[in-house]
Amino acid sequence: MNTLLSFLVIFSVLVFVHEWGHLYFAQKAGILCREFAIGMGPKLFSFKRDETIYTVRLLPIGGFVRMAGEDPEQISIKPGYEVGLVLDEQDKVTKIYVNNKSKHPEAQVVQVERIDLERELVIEAFDDEDQRIVYQVHERADVIQDEVPNQIAPYNRQFGSKSVGKRAMAIFAGPLMNFVLAFVLFVVIASINGVPTPEVSAVSPGSGAEAAGIQENDVIQSLNGQDVSTWRQVTSIIEDHPNSTLTVGVERDGQIIQLEADTISIDLGPEQIGQLGVSPVAERNFGAAFLEGFIMPYELTVSIFKTLGTIITGQFSLDYIAGPVGIYNITGEAASLGILTLINFAAMLSVNLGIINLLPIPTMDGGRLVFLGYEAVRGKPVDPQKEGMIQFVGFAFLMLLMIVVTWNDISKLFM
Repeated sequence: MNTLLSFLVIFSVLVFVHEWGHLYFAQKAGILCREFAIGMGPKLFSFKRDETIYTVRLLPIGGFVRMAGEDPEQISIKPGYEVGLVLDEQDKVTKIYVNNKSKHPEAQVVQVERIDLERELVIEAFDDEDQRIVYQVHERADVIQDEVPNQIAPYNRQFGSKSVGKRAMAIFAGPLMNFVLAFVLFVVIASINGVPTPEVSAVSPGSGAEAAGIQENDVIQSLNGQDVSTWRQVTSIIEDHPNSTLTVGVERDGQIIQLEADTISIDLGPEQIGQLGVSPVAERNFGAAFLEGFIMPYELTVSIFKTLGTIITGQFSLDYIAGPVGIYNITGEAASLGILTLINFAAMLSVNLGIINLLPIPTMDGGRLVFLGYEAVRGKPVDPQKEGMIQFVGFAFLMLLMIVVTWNDISKLFM
């Protein structure tokens, strides 16, 4: 139960932050956002605030912000249709009933001659006395079919009407918010746990550090003749030298002592890293913790791209990535180690989500940014039919990849 709750909370927070980024910048650009959804599939519950419907859906596999103009309008009113119109005090149409007009006696029933709900916001119609009347439509009018209202989207409120820059920002904002969230979480963790220093707090029994004579409270000053002043420099050099002998300069009782220490090799995904067997003293320092908020996402990003680079070198393995099942299992392991470990895992997952979404894959944010970049260079958008076909192929590829990764995650459970 703890694993399930932890998984749902982390998933909900990451998706909420990502989609909120899309929503916020889209609204700032003046784009009508019809729906803000957490999850996919059937709705569990929803509520409307201002112009946007907020929904929670059954399947925890993502989320979306539905912006006006991205998809064809669901309701089409053609000349000859009879509709019911409700006007406000300024004689502007605020409600357009497509059917069930008898349930709304306050509505004026007219026959449509011409209608434009995108640019002119006008309805030309004949009333009961066969007189032609021109109605101005309110920019936030609702078209109501089967008692379900759907707000109209004038062209200037549609996604496609905005500049390439504004559209790109609305798309990029999702991954950006994942990096912002990771920054905040890493700062919180570093503020609570402290930031590691080159001072040794403990030496692992049987390690190369113990055999070399490294002791608690020693301060590591150099490795292989290279001066170090941060724990990050220490770990970087050690990890770069698996199965090697390092010259370690430590300060002890005011003196510098040179020691020879052997590292071991640890298998970490696509590479081998060295390990010496020393743990650092952590100091609480908000300035250093603030820097950790930038450094950790950067290092994770570099690591992710190294892993992705193995696809090109032919060293890639499905074991390097995890799907929903794998992430669920790792969440359980992190939760068992305490709340700070779980928060750290959430921060790492947020960086991964940001990076993966920025990859130039159709249907992903990165793929959409590629289309916008092409439009900026070419001066006009990609043909909608061609873009739709590319998006479909990209979606099919992602679904296939998810099936393969999920099967691999499940197989690991029985190994």
